[in-house]
Amino acid sequence: MKLRPPVTFATARLHGRPPRADDGPAVFAAYAADPEVTRYLSWRAYERVEPLNAFLSECVSHWEKGSGHLAWLLCLKGTDSPVGSIGVTLEGDGRAMFGYVLGKKFWGHGFAAEALTHLVDWALARPEIFRAWAFCDVENPASVRVMEKAGMQREGVLRRWHACPTLGPGLRDCVVCAKVR
Repeated sequence: MKLRPPVTFATARLHGRPPRADDGPAVFAAYAADPEVTRYLSWRAYERVEPLNAFLSECVSHWEKGSGHLAWLLCLKGTDSPVGSIGVTLEGDGRAMFGYVLGKKFWGHGFAAEALTHLVDWALARPEIFRAWAFCDVENPASVRVMEKAGMQREGVLRRWHACPTLGPGLRDCVVCAKVR
């Protein structure tokens, strides 16, 4: 049987749910159109909602297939409006790689660390997974702190690892953090 993460999850202040095809406008408004939010990410801020709708349709497809990058939209408890997203790629060899993004007005409240902690704990409770990891641009110390608050330890710097189109055409150095069992 293939390992699948939970379709939904809840933490003290958040709930995660799979994206829906009609989430484009809400995701666009909450974080995906903000160049400051996407500064260190592998994708540029969306200028139009239509390409974002296509991406969200791909996310829906990944959930239907149960493979690829599985993303949840993060919503404050009691709401259905996205404030960010977190995702996992189950790498098939005992590793789970995570990524996350939050709308700017939700920065600094511990939401990303709360969601990441929950999913790292889920992953490492599975006998098939021994390593939960994530990376971020070396110039993004707030993201390193998120990973550390989720129990991950900084392992080092991956040189010329990650493309970040908002910061130029070259590959960028990244901090890698992991929690293992």
